[in-house]
Amino acid sequence: MILKVFTDGGSKGNPGPSSIGGVGYIDGKKVFDFKKSIGIATNNDAEYQALIEALEKIRSTNIEIRNNSQNLNFKNVKQIQFFSDSRLMVNQVKGLFKVKNGRIKEYILIIRGLEQEINLPITYQYVPREENVEADKLVNQIYL
Repeated sequence: MILKVFTDGGSKGNPGPSSIGGVGYIDGKKVFDFKKSIGIATNNDAEYQALIEALEKIRSTNIEIRNNSQNLNFKNVKQIQFFSDSRLMVNQVKGLFKVKNGRIKEYILIIRGLEQEINLPITYQYVPREENVEADKLVNQIYL
């Protein structure tokens, strides 16, 4: 079973008031979503914070499942696929683009730690904005 997660982040101004959103699907059925304000940030900060929020949600759900207090059927998930319309973030997380910004390096370290805690195969893929509609809609419900 594959968990497909779409994330997005946006900023009204760069930097400016920013928000993040994401949605996860198993077999085409929505199993979680989130949206929240992150204050003043850049577009890149928002994209990374959306990915981190999704990873934290998955990690905490896995912990709850191990403790038998969660009804979501994550225990059968064998792989997680992330989709984002941020080509820069996807290529940096995949290690294809060099990361020079110190804050982005910190985000990458957080992501790597969460990946280890989740302990499942995880892939990252760029998708055009038209294929990231639901996550984009969640972001826009906050500020944009």
